This record gives sequence, structure tokens and C-alpha cells, in this order.
Amino acid sequence: MPRNTVKPGTPYDFTVKVTIDRHPVRFFVHKRPHVDFFLDVVSQWYDLVIFTASMEIYGAAVADKLDNGRNILRRRYYRQHCTPDFGSYTKDLSAICSDLNRIFIIDNSPGAYRCYPQNAIPIKSWFSDPMDIALLSLLPLLDALRFTNDVRSVLSRNLHLHRLW
Repeated sequence: MPRNTVKPGTPYDFTVKVTIDRHPVRFFVHKRPHVDFFLDVVSQWYDLVIFTASMEIYGAAVADKLDNGRNILRRRYYRQHCTPDFGSYTKDLSAICSDLNRIFIIDNSPGAYRCYPQNAIPIKSWFSDPMDIALLSLLPLLDALRFTNDVRSVLSRNLHLHRLW
């Protein structure tokens, strides 16, 4: 099946120019709807951490653009901080903090949180839907999690929603 992509002619939100293996590459980046609002709100509740399986040269450039001088995306982990596993990259949440009761991951790849399903909030992949509200839909849950002693006590109730592999 062909992969959904942004429709040709859809204006991009920003470009990222990086050099990979001595070759300049330009990426045209489309932001998921409501990401700026989401980051503004959630950064008031939590210390945000970028943990991406992307190469650092690309991931850092995108994170810089998303941060947009707000200084809310200071802590960052990239592909070199992941473990290659079953054709994907697993993210070790204990690298962020050994106390996992306050750590959660929002990710579209179940392989990324394979070792931490009780800390995971799955999100549907986004490719092109301008009407997508997945980030807005997470706000009530993220607001509520602020008031629990252990996020796993809430998130573990939804393990049946995970496609672990």
C-alpha cells in the first residue's frame, strides 16, 4: 500500500538544511496541526524532552524550529541514544530519569516504548490530514496526569490499546 504523504502543492511550514555525509540536504517540514499550541500548553505543566530516532543533525534542526526561541525543548535525545531492535529504535526512558513514575512518552511507534508500555501514550501517525486533532485530544489526559503520583497507575489501564509489535 502506498504511504500517505502530504499532498503535492501543500505549503510547508519551514525548511531544514543539513549536511549528511558531506551532502547538503534540504527538508521541507510540515508541522502536525496544533503542535505550537500543544507545546505552549504542555510546557507549562511538564519539562519537555525530545526523544527521537532521527539523526541528531536533522532532529536538532527540527527541534530548534519547533522550540522557536521559547527554550522549552532543552533536553534532547537522538538516534544514538536509542537501541536498534527488531527493525526499529527503542527509547530507554531511564536515560531521562531513573524514577519512571513521572515519565511518559508520546509516540507513534510502539517499538519505541517496547520496554515501557506502562509509561506510553500512543498517538496515531500523522502524514497530511489538516483536520487532525490528535494533539488537542491529549490535553485532558496530560492535564490529569499532573495530579497523580505515578503516571503508570493511569496509563497501564490502556495497555490493550497498544500494538506492541
